[in-house]
Amino acid sequence: MTYLISGGAGFVGSHLTEALLERGEQVIILDDLSTGSIENIRHLRLNRRLRTVIESVMDRRLLAELVDESDVVLHLAAAVGVRRIIESPVRTIETNVKGTELVLEAAAKKQKLVFIASTSEVYGKNAKTPFKEDDDTIWGATTKSRWSYAASKALDEFLALAYWKEKKLPVVIGRLFNTVGPRQTGRYGMVLPTFVSQALEGSPLTVFGTGKQSRCFGYVGDVVEAILRLVSTQTAVGEVVNIGNDTEISIGDLALLVKDRTGSNSPVRFIPYDEAYEPGFEDMTRRVPCLDKLLRLTGFRPSTPLSAIIDKVITHQSAKASQTALVRHSEVGFVESAQSV
Repeated sequence: MTYLISGGAGFVGSHLTEALLERGEQVIILDDLSTGSIENIRHLRLNRRLRTVIESVMDRRLLAELVDESDVVLHLAAAVGVRRIIESPVRTIETNVKGTELVLEAAAKKQKLVFIASTSEVYGKNAKTPFKEDDDTIWGATTKSRWSYAASKALDEFLALAYWKEKKLPVVIGRLFNTVGPRQTGRYGMVLPTFVSQALEGSPLTVFGTGKQSRCFGYVGDVVEAILRLVSTQTAVGEVVNIGNDTEISIGDLALLVKDRTGSNSPVRFIPYDEAYEPGFEDMTRRVPCLDKLLRLTGFRPSTPLSAIIDKVITHQSAKASQTALVRHSEVGFVESAQSV
């Protein structure tokens, strides 16, 4: 099988690529590196079953060619992170909506199975938890740019389901909840890698808002397993499925857990949302998935403990920091040697 992964050099995409290659599959990555990184897939560069194309999913002709070469399309390319969404709302909407439209259009011509990576953000401010796939979506006003991401991903879902109903294109939609693990960057406001980085540096752990808002953090390896099971399950076609862990923790308690796992003495500093993002910023108080549908369709339920996930992130970031320090030391030594000649 040949899998085309849009956004394959991103955090989840790179782990998905790695898992497919380990299973003996062929993989084509399409990524413009706007949020992804070559570093995420550098360790895979010598694998002959991997082809990497550094271009945008917006290139209709190229996309059509790559879809033709593939058996399954895993569409992960999207704007990510609350900070990026607020800072670049136009790019967020255009990338999410237009990119998905082009993927579905190309796949429909050859009836290729498509997995669409959606998000728990589509539930919006719905206070009923745990979230079930057929629950109502409740967003804030259109003047709050924070909800543009949720609206754009919901439109992706509507469009994918329309292609399934009208054109019989096989689609599977996965609503990813907070996914964490090695290789995730805190650059776009991702909370766990940010906390771990701050703790290892001895800097204050910055908690936005009161810290009482809660989330459920799923290990990226479990998320990858769920995705691969879903695209291998015929009864998942035409369905929307929650993917994540359902163990809940407040962001304030997450900061304390990271401090404990790192052995850090860093203080915890609370920053109001208005200061962290923009005036009038709105957040979801809780975000807990119901995983019954995922379990029923695939027989799988993500279960990696949060403490184990944090330890994996700590190990990854510590190794990366050591490698960076070694490179800098070598560069300094080279300069000193050159100056003495």
